[in-house]
Amino acid sequence: MRCNYLSALPLIAVEIMQPFIHSIKKQNTLNMEKTKVSIGTVFKTIIWPRRGIVMIGLGLIIISRLASLILPLETKRLFDEVIPSGSKKRLWELLAYVGGAIVVQAITSFSLTRLLSVEAQRLISKLRAQVQRHILSLPIGYFDNHKAGELVSRIMTDVEGVRNLVGTGLVQLIGGTLTAVLSLVLLIRINLYMTLYVLVPVAVFALVALKAFGYIRPIFRKRGQLNAEVTGRLTETLNGVRVIKGFDAEAQENHTFAEGVERLFLNVKESLTATALITSSATFLLGMASTGIMGIGGYLMMNNELTNGEFISFTLLLGFMIAPIVQMSNIGSQLTEAFAGLDRTEEIMNMLPEDNAEERQIQLSSIEGNVVFDHVSFAYEEGKKVLHDLSFEAEKGTVTALVGTSGSGKSTIAGLAASFLTPSSGRVTIDGQDLSLVNLSSYRSHLGVVLQDDFLFQGSIRENILFPRPDSGEAALQAAVEAAYVNEFTDRFEEGLDTVIGERGVKLSGGQRQRIAIARAILADPKIIILDEATSNLDTESEALIQKSLSRLMKGRTTFVIAHRLSTIRQADRILVIEGGKIEESGTHDTLIAKQGRYFELYTYQARI
Repeated sequence: MRCNYLSALPLIAVEIMQPFIHSIKKQNTLNMEKTKVSIGTVFKTIIWPRRGIVMIGLGLIIISRLASLILPLETKRLFDEVIPSGSKKRLWELLAYVGGAIVVQAITSFSLTRLLSVEAQRLISKLRAQVQRHILSLPIGYFDNHKAGELVSRIMTDVEGVRNLVGTGLVQLIGGTLTAVLSLVLLIRINLYMTLYVLVPVAVFALVALKAFGYIRPIFRKRGQLNAEVTGRLTETLNGVRVIKGFDAEAQENHTFAEGVERLFLNVKESLTATALITSSATFLLGMASTGIMGIGGYLMMNNELTNGEFISFTLLLGFMIAPIVQMSNIGSQLTEAFAGLDRTEEIMNMLPEDNAEERQIQLSSIEGNVVFDHVSFAYEEGKKVLHDLSFEAEKGTVTALVGTSGSGKSTIAGLAASFLTPSSGRVTIDGQDLSLVNLSSYRSHLGVVLQDDFLFQGSIRENILFPRPDSGEAALQAAVEAAYVNEFTDRFEEGLDTVIGERGVKLSGGQRQRIAIARAILADPKIIILDEATSNLDTESEALIQKSLSRLMKGRTTFVIAHRLSTIRQADRILVIEGGKIEESGTHDTLIAKQGRYFELYTYQARI
């Protein structure tokens, strides 16, 4: 598991610290205009950078299409010249000529598919990596509005359509057009009137197809959205299977998923109806053209105005002109779907990243850890402040505990200190530097988080501890393991640190998961620690061990503790009592007890419980 600790911070925060995930940039997502990718944009960003491969592909398909025209042309010669002459030599020459053309077609077709299909898949892999990288750079508020499964669909599915832009689809579209034009020229040379008759239904079909493609594109776009929603719900259901079974809610979830699948089906049905219209129109109109040609051709042959060879050649060339047109209708559907997927991808790529390089230009190579809140106010929604003019200082190496009732603003303060949020007014500084102007990566490289229900990744215990510093040596790893008392339980496991813990550490107890999270933070060696009290839901033995681990973790580091059990913060350098988004009381445990105010009420209430 070679992951970057910094890039995973948004994932950890979204998963656990739900109060943090209302970023101030939320409006960027909610008010975003619908993006529609133009052909010019696709050509500039996708086709032109790969012009070399595309041109080779075009060359191959031109050779293939020219070779394909040999058969109908030689058929005319067969009936009008070779057979009447009775020359077997000329027959064998004709067969060799046609056979060679077929071999050329086969070779160019294989080369074309091999070349362009591989390049299309390479492009898809690059686009997936690019979209994933950009999504992780977005503000945490974005993750509040989108389910994990929906984002997976955006990354994995929406970009797949580009295979039809760089792959054989686009080249076949161009090649089909070339074949149709060449066939049309040859048809005119054989008989102008028959050709004009054919062009009428072909023109009608082209108009129907263009209208249908314009109708289909929004449907494909909606399909991507529905698919993302259904995938998101399914992912959520699988992650919460214990809650579902615990409340006997399988039927409810089945119904919800079935409704989503039904909406997806209706969307597919709608697009299939439009596609069927194109196909049936092609069958009818082009069939009528073929029927008319039979009548006209038969009449002309009876009047000796058209030879048998010319009629057969005309019929074959007609097929060569019509087949690409029908094929282009199918390719057109694929390209329309590709553009719809790119619309959704472009929508994401146009969003501003969280770490805006133009605004955040201050780089922190090292920090002392002095954090100051200077008249800070914050609101998730305009006009509804959560914090009101907060001012306090957390000096380097000190422990600041945040206590108060639920919804008082404790987690919002921690979110501001962690740079997950930006103040509505006032400022948060780190060593005198305004945090809203600091490069987030340079700051978060000195930040560590240990949360009440911390996130562990699928894999081994070793991989999870090494997550923030995957290149750490064995000595550093063992030091973190011992400091967090992880070895207290891993020594009993047959595979020790290499024990696989399952998705989100499901095979471990709460205390064991918490100690791994603490070891992970110790290995990261941060200057600033955000702690969501780790002992509120643990047994006495696990709590004692984790308190020892936390004490070693906090030593010499600036620490913010969201306290649930007030007995665990008696040694804090400063305790802030937060009520209604304001600091109601501030001081040490002893001074606040002596004051007999709000902290005294909370502490004595818990002591009675």
